[in-house]
Amino acid sequence: MTSADWANKDFYKVLGVSKDASSDEIKKAYRKLARANHPDSHPGDKAAEERFKQVAEAYDVVGDPEKRKKYDDLRSYGGGFGPFTAGRTGGGGSTTFDMGDFLGGQGGGGFGDLFGTVFGGGRTRQQAPRRGADVETDATISFVDSIDGVTVSLRLASDAPCPDCNGTGARAGTVPRVCPECDGVGMHAASVGGAFTMNETCPACRGRGLVVDDPCPSCNGSGRGMSSRTVQARIPAGVKDGQRIRLRGKGANGERGGPPGDLYVNVKVSSHPVFGRKGDSLTVTVPIGFDEAALGADIKVPTLNGAPVTVKIPPGTPNGRTFRVRGKGVQRKDGHKGDLLVTVDVHVPAVLDQKAREAVQAYREATAGSDLRANLLAGDAR
Repeated sequence: MTSADWANKDFYKVLGVSKDASSDEIKKAYRKLARANHPDSHPGDKAAEERFKQVAEAYDVVGDPEKRKKYDDLRSYGGGFGPFTAGRTGGGGSTTFDMGDFLGGQGGGGFGDLFGTVFGGGRTRQQAPRRGADVETDATISFVDSIDGVTVSLRLASDAPCPDCNGTGARAGTVPRVCPECDGVGMHAASVGGAFTMNETCPACRGRGLVVDDPCPSCNGSGRGMSSRTVQARIPAGVKDGQRIRLRGKGANGERGGPPGDLYVNVKVSSHPVFGRKGDSLTVTVPIGFDEAALGADIKVPTLNGAPVTVKIPPGTPNGRTFRVRGKGVQRKDGHKGDLLVTVDVHVPAVLDQKAREAVQAYREATAGSDLRANLLAGDAR
């Protein structure tokens, strides 16, 4: 809207006050006209709707001292100034007047959707779309699915406009009325001592600007309800236990054509009876015999979702030694796989038959001159 357009509009006439009217007189006239023409009182009346918007536009300008001065100067100079921007400035930028805020910040389905107009920067537009809320849920998956990735079905419940009252909070066939305490603004001035006042949320309407006399039985007058739906969510390969996955666009639906929010999935991974995980590596503990540790051996080791691999155990391998098998671990983001870490557990038989006992006894006699604790005892003696 150009400066000439503003100059040609008589906002004082719209409000029915003189140019010299005081701020209190302007406010009083605005409240009276807003109540008289509010859409709640005239459902489906396009003329009342248009008058309501004209009154709100006029009060937005002449009801603010700074903008009123600019408007008066603009008209007195025949529109010789640049574009008139509706809104207070902050840090050199301009803000806009939002009818959704004026009506108490109604969500989807409320009256802010009908009259969300803003003036500023030479144009008129509808109230901006609002992004949907983010939703968070939990999912428990198997160890194998955490490595390979899996698509899971998630039942979600999120806040949404009540479907029975379309978000108004009023029983079907009725409409809310403008709050008599705040005249539909949703705020009221409260004294904090002396000459200072501050705006507080209106306690009568709790900031909605509307009062419901006959509340909707489904939402108890809140205008909000719970929406249940099932979504298919892809859990990527390599997800870790306790990891939080963000799935874009899977959250609550947006309002007024806004984009949906995101879905956050807290993943819990069930344990596996054989394999564990350490970073991008899988871990497995494999028992080996005393003879295999002492003499060396080639042993078969399981892999996850694959054929066993052969690991060479060199002679003299101690208990707890770990061997690395390349490329048998967790899928990385770059497409490569981590490793499989194989830890050997030297097994000592609990029971020996006669032949095995004689063999071990022969081994003891053959190594009788070697004391494994000699250095330990010598250090203790010092």
